[in-house]
Amino acid sequence: MNQDKSIRRITRTRAKTKGTQERPRLSVFRSNKFIYGQIINDEKGNTLIGVSEKELSDKKMNKTEKAKELGKIIAGNAKKKKINKVVFDRGGYAYHGRVKAFAEGAREGGLDF
Repeated sequence: MNQDKSIRRITRTRAKTKGTQERPRLSVFRSNKFIYGQIINDEKGNTLIGVSEKELSDKKMNKTEKAKELGKIIAGNAKKKKINKVVFDRGGYAYHGRVKAFAEGAREGGLDF
């Protein structure tokens, strides 16, 4: 039952957010332990940039701080590939906590969405 609801929520969110060459999709996935982010071009179906919390050097932060730092890292990597505008895909998660921190970090890093 809960899995059905989450799949419906993800599908509903995904239907509204399509990544293009000019404006790719910034997708976030969070597990209980880690958070991951990808910038995806849905027209070609390939991942342009991918980062995970495992790449962080400072392990002494809490999960929300790590998510914000990861948002800054993915924004920096996107700037190197000349990506400035993205569509944010929260993946069915509420825009709250780690997902919100990830988005704010990406905005601070210079991504526009």
